[in-house]
Amino acid sequence: MLRFGTDGVRGDADTDLTDELIVALGRAVARVLRPEQVLIGRDTRASGPRIEEHLLIGLEREGAAAQLLGVVPTPAIAFAATHANAPALIVSASHNPWTDNGVKVIGADGYKLSDQLEAAIEDELRNLIAAPFEDGARRAEHRDLDTGDAYVAFLIDALDGRTLDGLRVVVDCANGAAFSLGPRALRALGADLTVLHAEPDGRNINAACGSTHPESLQNEVRARGAAIGLALDGDGDRVIAVDEQGELVDGDRIMMMLALDLHARHALPGDAIVVTVMSNLGLMRALRAAEIDVVETPVGDRHVVAAMLERGLGLGGEQSGHIVFGANATTGDGLLTGLFVCDLVQRTGKALSELAAPMVRVPQVLVNVRVASRVDLDGSGAVAAAITEAQRALGASGRVLVRGSGTEPLVRIMVEADVPSVAEETAERLRNVVAAEFGTA
Repeated sequence: MLRFGTDGVRGDADTDLTDELIVALGRAVARVLRPEQVLIGRDTRASGPRIEEHLLIGLEREGAAAQLLGVVPTPAIAFAATHANAPALIVSASHNPWTDNGVKVIGADGYKLSDQLEAAIEDELRNLIAAPFEDGARRAEHRDLDTGDAYVAFLIDALDGRTLDGLRVVVDCANGAAFSLGPRALRALGADLTVLHAEPDGRNINAACGSTHPESLQNEVRARGAAIGLALDGDGDRVIAVDEQGELVDGDRIMMMLALDLHARHALPGDAIVVTVMSNLGLMRALRAAEIDVVETPVGDRHVVAAMLERGLGLGGEQSGHIVFGANATTGDGLLTGLFVCDLVQRTGKALSELAAPMVRVPQVLVNVRVASRVDLDGSGAVAAAITEAQRALGASGRVLVRGSGTEPLVRIMVEADVPSVAEETAERLRNVVAAEFGTA
């Protein structure tokens, strides 16, 4: 049985997310949360309508009403949940290929559920799966809810009356959930817009496009002489930018630019931001040089948001471009982030490459070591000693991170060093120690 991972239930749409499992999941959510109504939104995958249908059946069997949002970005679903004061189910596998899908559950406050609530849903799901499955062709009762207008208005209002008049922008919608609302918001703000990959067919989501494949966006920005390119992912909760020269500006650089701007305007709560341990050392250096504190968390936007709430901070995110603005939203929002970057370029009159320049990226080497099974790194003296020695040798000129994957039998090694060959040699030494200690599959 699938379990909740760092971002809901996810797997192969046909073999993992069966009708039986989805109906049971809908029932389990209704039993644990006991909502009067549940919102359901989805991305553009071919399997989305089937999964939506069977979630409806499961909810209806437990007496919960449902409102369908249709194809909308994940942050728009969170936005709708907070305004309807109702939990929501998000049918999406984010940046994964079209053959995958998933279901994320968020509360009526727009945030991901606590570990305790997810565990309770898993327990109910386990019990329901064990019972005989009644295949239901009937459609549950529901009402469609149009959240598009309200969400676009929210995006426009976030710029406090400013516009993007005349700013030449190229947006890559990844043939995903933001294919309609993204261009709509940018055009409403006056951008001179070129749209790529906004013709979803159920199978082309994230296919050679979007935040994980921005090459066509880079080429188009150069060809059109655009000021900025924005590459969204399949569910619209993250964005990668492209500067006027066609060079990538990742989530770390985006956070740096926005943090520096907010800090200069005395609008950065706590004069600090939250990042994960995977953010580049260059980000830490650039922010600390500007006297902005950095709070590090484990990988995953759940940890970022938790730290932001605990410390009262307003900005946090991940290198992937999943960035959260605490004063505006409860989750990462690629469109909102993209608009803030466009606004920064428009408002300052500076090129995006100039705005991104204060962060000098430190060379980073990533190595995955396949192991025989999930491992306890804390219990290995040999690995701990190797990490300590590697960090001692690097000193302030580098950084080491070794962690077990939360989803696969892998140990992930990251080494950053000012000299690329040093990073490569350090990563190789650590790889050998991990492989010798735990054995490969």
